[in-house]
Order: sequence, then C-alpha cells, then structure tokens
Amino acid sequence: MLFSTVLSELIGGMITSIEIFLLTLLFALPLGLVVAWGRMSSFSPIRWLMKIYISIMRGTPLMLQLIVVFFGPYYVFGMQVSSSFRIISVIIAFTLNYAAYFAEIYRGGIESIPKGQYEAAQVLGYSNMETFFIIILPQVIKTVLPSITNEVIVLVKDTSLSFVIAVPEMFTVAKQIAAAEASITTLFIAGAFYYIFNIIVAFVMEYIEKRLAYYE
Repeated sequence: MLFSTVLSELIGGMITSIEIFLLTLLFALPLGLVVAWGRMSSFSPIRWLMKIYISIMRGTPLMLQLIVVFFGPYYVFGMQVSSSFRIISVIIAFTLNYAAYFAEIYRGGIESIPKGQYEAAQVLGYSNMETFFIIILPQVIKTVLPSITNEVIVLVKDTSLSFVIAVPEMFTVAKQIAAAEASITTLFIAGAFYYIFNIIVAFVMEYIEKRLAYYE
C-alpha cells in the first residue's frame, strides 16, 4: 500500500478520534460539575446516588462500560440499534466515565476554598448561586486545571478503546492496515499521531493555565 494511502486512511481515523475527544469534553466537563454538586449535596439520597455512580464509573473498565452502553438497549429493552448507534454509544460511555473523574476533581477544588469566602459573600449580599458562579467557580477552575489537564491527556489515548464496538478511530485503522500489510510500521505512525495530538493538547492547557495566573 502506498504511503500516501496509509496516511489518508490514518487521517480519516484521526478525525473520528478528534470527534470523540471533543464531544466527550463538551458533555463530560459540565456533567462532572453537576455530579460534584450531587456528591456534596446535603440531601443524603442524592449524595449516596452520586457516590455509587462515581464508584462504579471509576471502579470498572471503560471498555466494559462501552459494551454495556452499546448492547444495553438490546438486552434490556429488546431494541435493535443501527450501526450509527456505535459512535453515539462511544460518546455516552466516555462522557459518563470522564464525568465521574471530573466530578471528584471539581469536588476537591470546591472543598479547598476557605469557608470565610462564603461568609464574606453572604455579608456582601450575594445569593448562593452568585457566590458560586462569581466568586467560587473561577478559583476552582484555576485550582483544578492541572488535574483536568492530566485527565484530558489520558482521554486522547483512551479514544483508541472505541475499537471494542468497532468504531474506526485511528488506532483501529492502523491495526487493520498493519494486519493487511504484515508490518507494524503503521502502528508507529499512529503512535506519532497520538504524541503530536497530546503535545497540542498540553500546549493549549498550559496556555490557559498562564492566562488564569493573573495573581502571579
């Protein structure tokens, strides 16, 4: 197979990987905040429900969660799903998994804020929502950004797990070409793609961290 053909097919798989990456971040980052609120709720049923959810998501393999989300509708409800449901399943499973990790990161950041800031905001007449979004959340984002960066970099590599339900992301394409050509060269090229992808992600996250370092 010509190198240009290999490169073209890998880029096609890379587009799918980027799609999974971006959509997961789009849904998992806000969902993680909602889960963190639930985890810290004073209403114990919600607090325990979120605690169990986080425990399951972090305690079972993402690969298994992908299988459950994809095959769940058939085995639970007897529904026949179309092939387009594969990529939807990937986005759902990745979002649910990463939201659990982001929730714990947010919770650590929120709990690190001194209680005095809540009291000061109350004295100044801020409502609870205003206190959180105007005073607390900007500080939390700044505090948790390094931890979020670690998870985002892991997410880049985890996109390769989509192979388990036959979504043709980049590593799946690379494995298919490597098997057809009886050569592992394509796998090394795919590895280089992931490495460059992660360098770009790290650069962007570092830029955001510097932009938020306004008190230093």
